[in-house]
Amino acid sequence: MIKVLLPTDFSENAFHAITHAVKLLEHSTCTFYLVHAYTPPVYRVDYTLGSPGQLGLPDDERNKAEEALERTKNKIRSLVPVSRHSFVTHAAFNSLVDELEAVSQNEDVDFIVMGTQGATGAKEILFGSNTVQVIQKSKVPVLAVPSEFEYRPTQHMLFPTDYEADYKKANLDFMLKLSKLSRAKLHILHVSSPEGLDDNQTENKGYLEGRLLEYNHQFYDLPDQDLIEAINTFQEKAAVDLLAMVRNKHSFLERLFIEPIIKNIGLHSKVPFLVLPLNP
Repeated sequence: MIKVLLPTDFSENAFHAITHAVKLLEHSTCTFYLVHAYTPPVYRVDYTLGSPGQLGLPDDERNKAEEALERTKNKIRSLVPVSRHSFVTHAAFNSLVDELEAVSQNEDVDFIVMGTQGATGAKEILFGSNTVQVIQKSKVPVLAVPSEFEYRPTQHMLFPTDYEADYKKANLDFMLKLSKLSRAKLHILHVSSPEGLDDNQTENKGYLEGRLLEYNHQFYDLPDQDLIEAINTFQEKAAVDLLAMVRNKHSFLERLFIEPIIKNIGLHSKVPFLVLPLNP
């Protein structure tokens, strides 16, 4: 049983990501949690005190959200009818990030799927603020799906790495589970530095090589260059269907979200982007 958290603001972008998740796991037994978090303008005293429902008062925002969630559930069921899929709807007066964290823990979900926002007139994908916050704080893997990406079976997964992450603590299990479910090949991409690998990097690489022995994979060492450029060049040469990275405090990925300019531009990705958390 795979448990998937699907946040939605009822936009086309959100529904596109939901559809992708359902198709991705079409042959698996799954429970999908459709979640909408709402924070209406504070113009009623009951909202200043908390959710009206907690005070025994009607909660119009919750009612509207629950009705919209039901419509979303019925729509996805009609488009992708899979008997092994079940759906649970959940509406809450809370911030999206906090509610996703709570539901993730309470339901022991395997991963979260969210949409991204398309950058105007460009080929890159701009992460919305909610997606960035969820990626930064989530303790479970997050799959960000570009709004322009048309679903196709996952055959090739690209995993860029600097070998700085301790893969014994990284949530590699989910990425490997996805690769096995999809029968996809893992491409491990490393951009070499003039200094070469230090002892920790060498140890982490050795552990990763051991974990991948039973999986279809290939390692690549490219000359020193900008990592985003290397990723984009590789994607142009190979038909990559999914990009995966570990969110390590000292990794390139973490620096992307710390740098204000890069955070606003977003990561250049034309394919779904899987972010794997690093456990404490």
